[in-house]
Amino acid sequence: MNDKVRENMEVIGADGVHVGTVDRVEAARIKLKKSDAHGRHEGHHHYIDLGFVAGVEGDTVRLSANADVAVTLEEEASGKPVPL
Repeated sequence: MNDKVRENMEVIGADGVHVGTVDRVEAARIKLKKSDAHGRHEGHHHYIDLGFVAGVEGDTVRLSANADVAVTLEEEASGKPVPL
């Protein structure tokens, strides 16, 4: 799957809600841009494990979880969960 995920693709939840924008793939995780049009990542990178990718359609990465759940699955660079 990581060969299909490219820079600047939109990442959405299973419900179609925006989660982030791909910066690149690193070590089987999607590295999200620090900020995007939605400004959700507060100046640092968050990561989502490629195991949560349900599919890639055009320029969109669709996750297997709804956006509200997907943001709870995000990780810091260290692999630790993002504090809520």
